[in-house]
Amino acid sequence: MSGVREPDRLGSHTLRDGRRLAWAEWGPSDGGPVLLCPGAATGRSLGFGGDDVDTLGVRLVSLDRPGLGASDPAPGRTLTDWASDVSEVIEALELTTASGGRPSMVGFSQGAPFALACAAAGLVSAVALVSPTDELAAPAIVELLPPQVRDLITMATTDPAAAEASFAGFADATSMREMVTQMSGPVDRAVYTAPEFDAAYRRALAEGFAQGPAGYARDTLLSMSRWPFDPAEITVPVTLWFGAHDTNPTHSPDLGRTLAERLPNAQRSELPDEGGSLLWKRAGEILRGVVGAG
Repeated sequence: MSGVREPDRLGSHTLRDGRRLAWAEWGPSDGGPVLLCPGAATGRSLGFGGDDVDTLGVRLVSLDRPGLGASDPAPGRTLTDWASDVSEVIEALELTTASGGRPSMVGFSQGAPFALACAAAGLVSAVALVSPTDELAAPAIVELLPPQVRDLITMATTDPAAAEASFAGFADATSMREMVTQMSGPVDRAVYTAPEFDAAYRRALAEGFAQGPAGYARDTLLSMSRWPFDPAEITVPVTLWFGAHDTNPTHSPDLGRTLAERLPNAQRSELPDEGGSLLWKRAGEILRGVVGAG
């Protein structure tokens, strides 16, 4: 069900400023490229669609964000900086389609704003956002959030340094897994605690925190701050995938309805029997959709 398997290839690219950005790949090396921005604190080894990439001819490339996994840190980085890093990787790894077109991209959970930053920079041809976090600090969204999340957004926007330090202070691989499973409903908990997935998830979280919590803390601050781009200016196709049983309070409080309205070329799918874990239950549909859209 989960489609989780070991990466076929691992590597890293040295960026122009000397930092390394690490990646993992699944599927044929000459397949159609699809980039993955993983969820919170997870390293590159946790992919999806392991049962589908070969059949679909997809070259899935998962990237460690700076300070996570095997990617060097970049203190003070922004979403715009991330897009610049990805631009270099796309060029270095020759991530273009057979006709020379741009790759597609999937953003899961906290990886969603990072995927949209790449779309805003014109790097990708289509985006699939799966159980994505919304622009939580946007006025239309913040008022919909539960009080405990709203308090975090207030801290992130009024005192970002204190917020980043706070995020770094309570997180490690064990507490992150416990937090995710505790705030998940039965549909998601069944996926996250299944032995095959649980082992892969534990390993990916260990990777994510291998350099300490600073990478996760920076990601969380960026995901809880205003985005440095206007979603209304993103013209590539964006598909938003939500499960009706997604109980994660840091995703989208209205399951993407407001976000879809802000994106001019968006299609929103809300699956009645799924939760936030649908990346691993509907992988084939997600991959076919994003490849076809691009």
